[in-house]
Amino acid sequence: MQKVLIYCLVQYFLIAQNGYEIAVQLHEKKTPQNLSNTMHMELTNSKNRIRNYKMRSKSVTGNRKQIIWFIEPKEDRGIAFLKVAYEKKEDEMKMWLPAFKKIRRISSKKKGDSFMGSDLSYEDLSSRDLEKNKYKRLEDEVIDGEDCFVLEIFPKTEFKSHYGRHISWISKLTFNIIKEESYDNKNELQKKKFFIYKEIKNYQILEEVHVENIKRDHSTTIKFTKILLNQNINTSTFNEKNLKRIPAG
Repeated sequence: MQKVLIYCLVQYFLIAQNGYEIAVQLHEKKTPQNLSNTMHMELTNSKNRIRNYKMRSKSVTGNRKQIIWFIEPKEDRGIAFLKVAYEKKEDEMKMWLPAFKKIRRISSKKKGDSFMGSDLSYEDLSSRDLEKNKYKRLEDEVIDGEDCFVLEIFPKTEFKSHYGRHISWISKLTFNIIKEESYDNKNELQKKKFFIYKEIKNYQILEEVHVENIKRDHSTTIKFTKILLNQNINTSTFNEKNLKRIPAG
């Protein structure tokens, strides 16, 4: 009888939650202090031509600070990207372009641009902060056997998003976003995103991202390998000068 009562209370709590409350739980999901990995990015165009990149990445505090160095292909080796996220203002983003010996700041007007020809924009690489959006809960759905919350997310106008809204499917069990659709400001479907995770040391860690760009008939798949958690990563790593220093290994 007690187990039935607990189950009923849990189900009531899940049903009673509104969109913002679900977003809060998503925002508060347990993340490692820091993370490093190797990223393998594959771009596929409408003619099935493929371009591959290999990168190394380090991040801290739930990916709020991140630095990425390009390792392959040879002609792009040394290109690097730095992101520092802020809660109440625009994230700071910079690219080191060794061919031009120049660090380029990514302005808010450029946040909708493609990241290295991929189907991820610079905005997609931003941290989606809780207070930068509005939320609406839609009817729950089951995706690939996974019971999911469905959340409609509207970026607030003052943060000048290149998207009009997102629809996210969030696992009730793990609070992982397993699918997302992103719409432009004309309310036309622009991208479909799919996410695969693995559990490492009791954390849900992203293992693969697949993005389909509906308008471009183009796709991007990123696989994460050599994942290390809670290593000795100093916050001073996330500094402009380190864009020019590819780590060994």
